[in-house]
Amino acid sequence: MTGTAENEDGRPAVVFTGVVKTYGRAGRTVRAADGVDLVVRRGETVALLGRNGAGKSTAIGLLLGLDTPDSGTVRLLGRPPEQAVRAGLAGAMLQDGRPIPRVTARELVRFVASLHPRPLPVAETLDLAGVTAYADRRVDKLSGGQAQRVRFAVALAGGPELVVLDEPTSALDVEARRSLWESVGKFAERGGTVLFSTHQLDEADRYADRIVVMDRGRIVADGSGEEIGRSVGGGLVSFDPAGLTPSELASLPGVVHVDMAGGRARLRTDDSDATVVALAALGAVRNLLVGRATLEDAFLSLTAPPDTGAVVDVPAVTRVGQEAV
Repeated sequence: MTGTAENEDGRPAVVFTGVVKTYGRAGRTVRAADGVDLVVRRGETVALLGRNGAGKSTAIGLLLGLDTPDSGTVRLLGRPPEQAVRAGLAGAMLQDGRPIPRVTARELVRFVASLHPRPLPVAETLDLAGVTAYADRRVDKLSGGQAQRVRFAVALAGGPELVVLDEPTSALDVEARRSLWESVGKFAERGGTVLFSTHQLDEADRYADRIVVMDRGRIVADGSGEEIGRSVGGGLVSFDPAGLTPSELASLPGVVHVDMAGGRARLRTDDSDATVVALAALGAVRNLLVGRATLEDAFLSLTAPPDTGAVVDVPAVTRVGQEAV
């Protein structure tokens, strides 16, 4: 890919070191990034997960040089973000954006390519993004899925080594989502690095090599979906609680998380056998179900709001399957 040889120096694609960013809202200060440390290696596809307000958009803004940290540093391919973006080393597809009227997809991609020092050939960009078939149609006349693929083509036009996708499949139907991910996969197969934020946990689990979970401005988990599920208690035990309190359940052997929502008790546990035996001793086995914790279970456990009544006991940062850099 254009520009790769210049930067094959072993440096990671993305490095956040102790990044803090605060905003004043309604008379109080909010830490949207609270000491973020993150390394994304070249060639990785990384999903960024978190509830609304967790700090994902702030992290993306800092990464692309749209904002600056109060403290700490951000490096994009070894450079300050604004320099890397100007050099065409990073492309982005953000949530905000409206179709440009009376401009075809080909014209738009050609224009964006002309702004960068080492762009991809226009025909190659259109093909990689899956836009060739309707490249000469006006962007404002395309379907939602087609328009989103054009936006992806625009992100690729400068010949980037890294693309950042903010909620790339929001509001798309199943077929359009699958088609877009096929195009993202082609970019990754060429050695490109992908960082995407999403609320679609199934997409993160399926398409990312690695998942980073943010909550309240901090990274609370980092690993594959399976690893994150195991890290917060790989077993899931659910039953009718029969009057037992969350505190009583949290003290049972193996239990790392308690959720009492919907009249059912759901226990995340790292020792399902020990937990079930203890429940039986309490006479609390009613409509018992035992299974494995999913990525969704882990995500809910890691990002439980403080007013849910859930009892959570997890490390501040759960880094699994990652070596130090």
